[in-house]
Order: sequence, then structure tokens, then C-alpha cells
Amino acid sequence: MLRRSPTIPHAPSTLVRSYNSWHGSRGGRRLVGGLAGLIGVGLGTSVALWSSVSHFLGDCEVSTGQQLPEESVLSSPKDQTTRLQAVITEARDLVQRVKDEVGAPGVVVGVSVDGKEVWTEGFGFSDVENRVKCHPATIMRIASISKPLTMAALATLWQEGKVDLDKPVQEYVPSWPVKTFQGETVTITTRHLVSNLAGIRHYEKKKGKDKVDKEQQNKITKEETESSYKQLIGENKDDSEKKHSGTEVGKSDTTQAGKKGTRGKGEFALKEYYIKKHYKSVTDALSLFKDDPLMSRPGTEFLYSTHGWTLVSAVVEGAAKTDFLKVMNKMFRDLGMFHTSADLNEPIIYHRSRYYTHNDKGRLVNCPYVDNSYKWAGGGFISNIHDLLKFANAMLYSFQCCDVTSKIKLAPGYLKCDTMAKVWGPAANTKCSWDKDADGYYGMGWGVIPNKVEYGHGREQRFYVSHTGGAVGASSVLLVLPPKPSTETVVDSLPPRGVVVAILCNLQGVNLNPLALQMAKNFEELTTE
Repeated sequence: MLRRSPTIPHAPSTLVRSYNSWHGSRGGRRLVGGLAGLIGVGLGTSVALWSSVSHFLGDCEVSTGQQLPEESVLSSPKDQTTRLQAVITEARDLVQRVKDEVGAPGVVVGVSVDGKEVWTEGFGFSDVENRVKCHPATIMRIASISKPLTMAALATLWQEGKVDLDKPVQEYVPSWPVKTFQGETVTITTRHLVSNLAGIRHYEKKKGKDKVDKEQQNKITKEETESSYKQLIGENKDDSEKKHSGTEVGKSDTTQAGKKGTRGKGEFALKEYYIKKHYKSVTDALSLFKDDPLMSRPGTEFLYSTHGWTLVSAVVEGAAKTDFLKVMNKMFRDLGMFHTSADLNEPIIYHRSRYYTHNDKGRLVNCPYVDNSYKWAGGGFISNIHDLLKFANAMLYSFQCCDVTSKIKLAPGYLKCDTMAKVWGPAANTKCSWDKDADGYYGMGWGVIPNKVEYGHGREQRFYVSHTGGAVGASSVLLVLPPKPSTETVVDSLPPRGVVVAILCNLQGVNLNPLALQMAKNFEELTTE
């Protein structure tokens, strides 16, 4: 086990600031500059060290303008810098371990503590062929982290009374057919959809003992079914219709993607990952699955479904009476997420990564071309770690801003506190599958791990929320670790409070949640008083 940096008692959390940026006050810089002039030359002290100390000294002013106690100002900054460096060094090693184990070409990591970025760094290459290195501005597919983003947009409509989560989805999507399960008419609500309880299939069409003969149910022949499905995913088209954004698609969605060694293993062997057809709207994308039978009775069984989130996007569009992507782009602008967008192939997007997988021989290869317009809401956005940290901190601020006892008037959260409490609350009959060491659930667009202690000196389960992502050539995670519950009131402890970790990787099939959780716990030591 790696030895962690020792905890320094009474180290104010306000000292934790970005390791790579300069926010020092003018007075702090003059103070350190004077000290450097007096003793820096004689001792051979490096300019870089004094710059870091100056930065942390300058940040010793709390947001109210009041100075921290003199003892803290004079004794803590250098220690705090040393602690931060030690935690970052350990985090680098953890990232490098995972990168080496899975053979990932590139990884980008970002960490914030109490709302401030403290570490961002790229590892390896975003473009192997052209030797372009990863850096904090690198943009990658965020895959299923798109679900928490979509949930935030839906939650604003919910707060405004434009969406009732418990009404049938046909209220907002009239084209959605009435569904049955085991011969009985059933109702799907938006609440079912956002917690993956609607019974809508994922990328696979059949499940265990509940396999259903779709041809018999819909009274059509197998040949008709296959022909219809090929049209839905872009097969049987002439060459002019198999082009999007100047990139020619192969003979079919599944032929090119299905060549030996080009598809991944496990879930990534499913051909719907490799759709090349461009859907002009989210309602058009519903045609991919809307006539398929349900896998379970709505509300009774957790079945993770990206297709279900395409139906969520149609609900958002119907309630807002605006194109889904316009709703999302407005939210991105409101939250300052200027590098987050739909994964369209036409636009020139600077710092966009390429995507990779391993073939049957274990060699790194480029992933095939795909069009993600069939799943914007569930896995179709791209972003960088700066934007993901902004988003998660906006959600954490919304979750905590009602608990502040300070007399300082705070700006409202993007979402209301009670809304966030419901979004980050575990839903019945759900489970969170990406943390194997915890008893987790799914909330509304987020995986939720609740506080839990069963035995004295036994396993302690901390409350946190996260979402992982897996797309063609990409893996991701966004994790939020709020502070432990405390009976003590921290004076002027303003939200957001806690650690946020965002990790993006340009290789598919990598579970990054354990890495993010370990890093979050390590960086949490910086706030320990």
C-alpha cells in the first residue's frame, strides 16, 4: 500500500486551490516576493517553489474578505502545498497503473476540491498516429455521463411544472405506442425511464428466460423483420445515403463493424453500438426500438437501458416544445460548459480525440465510424474534464446550498435542493452495478451509493454519486464525493463542499469508477481539519 501524505491538523479547507493556476492576492505576492529577495538567493530556493507558496498565501483570504488567523496564514501554505503535491504524485501513479493494465492510449483526469480545480492532467496520446498528446482540454466521448446531463435538463422542466414524472409518456410523446406485458396493458412513466425501470430493452433484443419471439408477437415474418431492422440502422441503402459529414459508410452497419477483430468483446459485440445511420430527430430514433416487446413490467425490475433515455429525450422535447439539442445547448451555456456538445461528425472540434480498441491479437486499432444520433440523451455527448467538473459542482452546489448557515446571500442553485435530493436519492427496485464493493442503487440518472455501516470496525460505505460511461472507443466516469456527515457547524463553509473526479479515456471497455473513488478519497484528505 502506498503511504499517504500525513494529515495536518486544523488545515483550513479554503487553502485548497488549483495546483496549476495563480490566484494570489497582490499583498500575498509582495510578501513572498520580499521574502524571496531576502533569503531566496542565499538558500538557492527555486522561483517555482516561491510561486506556489505565494499562490497559497494569497488564497488565505476567505470569500467574505476576512483574514484567516495569523497562525494559519504563516504556518500552513507550505505544508498545504507539500500535501497537495504528495496526493497528486500518488494519483498519477494510480492513473498510470490503470492505463498500463488496460493498454489505454490516452487518459485525461480532473479533480476539484470544494468547487476548485486542484489537478488536471493528460496521460498518453489522444491521437496515436499523429503523436498528439492528451491534455486537460482534450475532448472525448463521455458516453453514459450523458444521462446525468439529460436528467439535469429534465429536472428544470420538472421544477417548472412542465413535466409530471408520473404521467404516461404518451402525454409528451403521442407517437409512443401503448405497451403490453404478458398480455396486459401497462403504463410507462418518465419516472420509470430515468431510473431504468421502464422495461425497455438495452442494445440486446432478448433476455434470459423471458425471451420473446418478436416475429410471432407482431405477426410478421422473420424476413420482414430483418429487412425492416436493416433499414432502421442504415443497411440496404445506396452509397449516397451512406454518407454523413463527408465520411462514407461501409456496406452496412454490421459488416464493417463485424469484421474480425474490429468489434469489442462482451457488450461491445452488440451491433447496435455500431449504427451509422444519422437520425434527424429524437422521435425518429424511437423507431429503432419502440415496437419491440418490453423485457419486464414497468416499475418492477431494474434494466439498464440507453434506448430508454432516447425516450426521455423525446419527453424533454415534447414538454419544452423545443428541439432536444437546443434544450441541452442552452443548459450547457447556462452552466459555462462551452466545450460540451452532441457528438456530430461534421463540425471541426479542436482537441477532439480519436478512439481505439484492441483487435483479437491484442493490437491497438482505430474504432470504426459510428453515428450516435440514435442516443444523444443516453450516450451521445462529447466534453472535456473542465466542463464535467463544472457540471458536477453545479449539481453539488444545488444539493448543498440550502444547508448553509452563513449570513452571506448565496446565488440560487441551478436546481432546487429538494429536486437534487430526489435525483440523488436511491429508487426502489434498482441497483448500481459499477461499484462491486458497495450496496448501491440507481437514482434519477445517477448511480447512488448510500451511507451504510453494519458492524463496528467493519466496512464503512460512504455516500457518493457517480456515473460511468462506455461507448465505441471511449470510457468515462464522473464521481461526486460529498463530505462525511458532521454534527459540527463549520463557519462560512460555503458550497460546493466535497471532491469531484472526472476521467476520460479513449479506449472502450474500461471500468474507471474504482480509480475515481480511490482518488476522491485521497484528495479528500486536503480538507481534513
